[in-house]
Amino acid sequence: MTRTVSYRWHLRQVMAQKNMFATTELGPLLAARGIVLSREQVYRLVTGTPERLNLATFAALCDILAVTPADLLEISAEPGRAVQSARATAPSPGGDLRPRRARIVRNQA
Repeated sequence: MTRTVSYRWHLRQVMAQKNMFATTELGPLLAARGIVLSREQVYRLVTGTPERLNLATFAALCDILAVTPADLLEISAEPGRAVQSARATAPSPGGDLRPRRARIVRNQA
């Protein structure tokens, strides 16, 4: 059985709650905590959902905004269905559906 795990990134909403509406405000605050990111990196961090995030950056964001990690990152897991192999299923009504080797026949003229 597989589980589907997903997450939602709430940095933009948390910043808005703290009256921080410009991504440029975040760069100097991160730099003061030893996290140096380019203007573009800060913009992508705020406007998008990061696939990877350095823990030091994550901790600095929590410190800047005075929130817990759970306030920035919402994790959800849904139970998945059991994965069946192709061999475990009943045979198809069409019989054996394996590909056949091609045979090339040349015209004799």
